[in-house]
This record gives sequence, structure tokens and C-alpha cells, in this order.
Amino acid sequence: MEYVKLGSTGLEVSRICLGCMSYGIPDRGPHPWTLKEEDSRPFIKQALEAGINFFDTANVYSDGTSEEIVGRALKDLAKREEVVIATKVHGRMRPGPNGQGLSRRAILAEIDHSLRRLGTDYVDLYQIHRFDPTVPIEETLEALQDVVKTGKARYIGASSMYAWQFATMLHTSARHGWTRFVTMQNHVNLMHREEEREMLPLCRAEGIGVLPWSPLARGKLTRPWGEATARTETDEFGKKLYKGFDDADSRVVNRVAEVAGKRGVPMAQIALAWLLQKPGITAPIVGATKIRHIEDAVKAMAVELTAEEVTALEEPYVPHPVAGFS
Repeated sequence: MEYVKLGSTGLEVSRICLGCMSYGIPDRGPHPWTLKEEDSRPFIKQALEAGINFFDTANVYSDGTSEEIVGRALKDLAKREEVVIATKVHGRMRPGPNGQGLSRRAILAEIDHSLRRLGTDYVDLYQIHRFDPTVPIEETLEALQDVVKTGKARYIGASSMYAWQFATMLHTSARHGWTRFVTMQNHVNLMHREEEREMLPLCRAEGIGVLPWSPLARGKLTRPWGEATARTETDEFGKKLYKGFDDADSRVVNRVAEVAGKRGVPMAQIALAWLLQKPGITAPIVGATKIRHIEDAVKAMAVELTAEEVTALEEPYVPHPVAGFS
């Protein structure tokens, strides 16, 4: 396993982050394809054995049960100081007013709920799970400052938003002397490269670590075009992300298949290798519901694509509407 600094911080994380949205009680939330606790634990154990020390979840995943499952597994399988735990805040956790968002009330309440579910005194990385236009930026940032200063989080990060919004938040935190975001978790893969225009250059210029979510386009980059799975049939968010560009996207997937075929490796390794080689990428967030998913992610680090292969992979792409901000 390779380890890198998380952005410009001194924290070391594995180059692969295990995304834990796949672990949670299936009927608690919008993801009926998630794995129950007894089925989730082998993947967390496999990740640890592979040297992965970075685990990402969110309060909203499976109505909080993802945090519970991940927290119990890590407590049983690893020492707290050996792992880096990341979670997120923003999504709706209860009906009615104040049940979601990035208000001071929401942030200070939800960090305590997350810590309780995770069974830990602190998280290493506390991330805002999208931008909240209904709350003043200053209110959100000052609340996050208090989360860090009270020892409940070591660092803070952000997730998908427009580059101008992120730049404004970075400027505001600097102006007030508040804790600065150290990471951006955004939507980057061979089928969605819009972040290359503004966000990725901004993050490189500001020393922000980039943690791409859906690095394999919800699995579309790992198998022949059109091949369905239980997840693709029930993943409503995934259907919205990749809607209306079937012709262009199928050409990208076919090109991944061609390069993988010539290399004699699974498509997933090629798609991840492309992402890992992009400047400024810290650790793609990889989900795993099959043993080979973690194996392919680890092996992808050793795949060095040639300039010609990179050109071949990127050539079929056409501009897409920005997707994943909501």
C-alpha cells in the first residue's frame, strides 16, 4: 500500500479510501443494495489487511447505520490510532425543520450523533456533504471551527460544489482565521471530467487533497456497456448522474475495455489507474461489495499507463452537464 499526505496536512492516508456507503441496513434509507453488518465486516477486514487505513462514511448513509457498522468493525479489527475515519454532514436525518443542512444547530448536533454511532471520541475528517445555499457561509464555517477546537474532529473537508463557492469558503475562513478545509470530495472519473476545468486546478493551487467519489462511475467503468446489476437497477441517484449521454459514455467504456484487454487486466484497474495518475488526486473513494473490488483497487496503484493509453482513454469524452452537486 502507498501512503500520501492528506492535502497539505501532516496526516498520512492510504492512496485508496474505502467508501462505506455500501454498508448499512438495506431498508434504512434509499439504497436497498447495501450490505448488512455481517456481510459488510469481511470487506472492512480485507481493506485493513491490504493496508487501507482510510474509511469514509456519512451520517445520512442508510439512516446512520453505515456509521454504526463501520464504527463497530473498526473498533474490533483495528486500533483507533491506526485508522483515519471520515464522515459527513448535510443530508436529511429527520423530518421537519432543522432536520438537515449546515446550520450551526445541525452541525453541532450531528457531530455528536456521528461520534456516538461511530463509537469514537473524534473523527479525523469531518466533511460538509455538499454546499448549503440556505445558510450563511460564516455560520457554517464558525460551527466547523468549534467542532475542531473542541476536539471532535481533527480536520475538515468539503464535497461537491462549484469552484467559486469553494473559493469563497476558503477566503472566508482565511479572513476570520478559522479552520481551513483540507480536502474536496468530488465527482471525478473517465465519464465525468468536468471538475478538470475549475475545481481540480483550484485544489492544486490551494494545496487541497482531492478524494474523488464514484471513481468507477457507479461500476459502469468496470464492465461491458449495458450490463446490469442489482445496484444499477435500484440506484436512483446513479441513474440521474449518467443520464442522456449514452452514446458518448459507451464509447468511453468501450475504450477502457480495449486498453484493459490489451493489458490483460480488469477494466476497474485501468479506470482507477487513470484517476490515480492525475495530478492532485489524493485517494479515490472505492466502494466494495465483492472481494475483487478491493483487490482491483490495490492492484491499480501498480498500473502505469502510457501517454498513448491516457490519450486513448480520454479521447472519446464529450462535455457533460455538471452532475452530483445535489
